[in-house]
Amino acid sequence: MIDLIKKSLLAGAGAAAITKEKVEQALDEFVRQGKVTASDARIMADKIAEQGRREFDEVCTTLGARFRDFTAKSDEKTQSRLAALEQRVRALEEKSTTPPTRAGEP
Repeated sequence: MIDLIKKSLLAGAGAAAITKEKVEQALDEFVRQGKVTASDARIMADKIAEQGRREFDEVCTTLGARFRDFTAKSDEKTQSRLAALEQRVRALEEKSTTPPTRAGEP
């Protein structure tokens, strides 16, 4: 499960790197075509990068909260199962320590 989360985050980081390259290429092309100035392109790139960072942080926060909720629920289930097993073990131990009775004996 943790490996899946790590891979997902790494894939997201890879996608962000590719997106950054694409944005830079597009802005460079706009500068070459004279649609924007180089300083405007830098401002746009900074805004896009900041928005990407905010969105990435939000996703990480949400994912972290969901992961904590998932593990808490998992822990509750595990604790419940563990308590049931402990009860069964106690019952079996009590059964094994009770001396057997013979037929006809009180």
